[in-house]
Amino acid sequence: MKSCQRNGIENWRHILSVTGGEEVRERERAKRQNMSLSLSSLVFSLYKSKQFTPAYNPHVVRASSSAAPGVNFVTLESAIAKKDSDGVKEALDQLREVGWAKRWSSQPYISRRTTSLRELTTLGLKNAENLAIPSTRNDAAFLFTVVGTTGFLGILAGQLPGDWGFFVPYLVGSISLVVLAVGSIAPGLLQAAIGGFSSFFPDYRERIARHEAAHFLVAYLLGLPILGYSLDIGKENVNLIDTRLEKLIYSGQLDSKELDRLAVVAMAGLAAEGLEYDKVVGQSADLFSLQRFINRSKPQLSKDQQQNLTRWAVLFAASLIKNNRVLHEAVILAMSRKATVVECIEAIETAAE
Repeated sequence: MKSCQRNGIENWRHILSVTGGEEVRERERAKRQNMSLSLSSLVFSLYKSKQFTPAYNPHVVRASSSAAPGVNFVTLESAIAKKDSDGVKEALDQLREVGWAKRWSSQPYISRRTTSLRELTTLGLKNAENLAIPSTRNDAAFLFTVVGTTGFLGILAGQLPGDWGFFVPYLVGSISLVVLAVGSIAPGLLQAAIGGFSSFFPDYRERIARHEAAHFLVAYLLGLPILGYSLDIGKENVNLIDTRLEKLIYSGQLDSKELDRLAVVAMAGLAAEGLEYDKVVGQSADLFSLQRFINRSKPQLSKDQQQNLTRWAVLFAASLIKNNRVLHEAVILAMSRKATVVECIEAIETAAE
């Protein structure tokens, strides 16, 4: 795509700069009169093509069907490429000032309050009382498959002639013991295997996209810069690095306001699953992130306050997702196509029109 885009632009520039005899110039003048394709629309067609991926070119101003004339994404793309969170915020603030990024930081003010389980249920979250209980669906399915498969193979191996029928079943049966041992000694390795096995569930990919899209959308609405995301098995994440917040987290100086914002973003994936499915299976990482933020905040929260923060964050995130369902679905579709961060942002702003 990179070479195709550069070649396409260079060919177009070549056409615009052709010089020669009068006959050549007349022929080119006639072509220009009949052509309705401009330089910006050419770049747009290359950028939107399903066969290519957009390439960063500091000399090209990308056009978008949802963007106002003259909107320039180069600064934003450059900041994302450099992992510059401050630069991303400044670029999005500029795009908002020119009337394009209207949804960026559109929910900057949030305030924690006492929240009950009934409110979560009323909002539409299914099995609200079990949202914080880590799911064992994938673990159980993996272990059941391993034990069942090795047991079945052990029975078949018992039919082998001679000593083979004695030793092979024991060897096959020991696989289950090895799996359990690995889970006890190095649970990370077993979790990676379970993650790969989970991809066989029909709803797995859709769940991941819905989960990560919720983190992406809520962070965008709250004004937290997004530098990347991944839907790869075992690497599912949305990169929300913010230099200032990073310093506060490492120093253990998160105040209530910043903790509330981070809590809402952390619970967004859980909330999105709870609105769609009867059972949430991707909440473990979200709850771990929230607990990390709580541990780094001042003043320290009591257990009751931590529980209320979790409920309130889920409620607030679910409300944002439910009220912006069209935007959420747009991000899910973009992520499913492995769109770039800028393309995901464009999807949000286009769907908001």
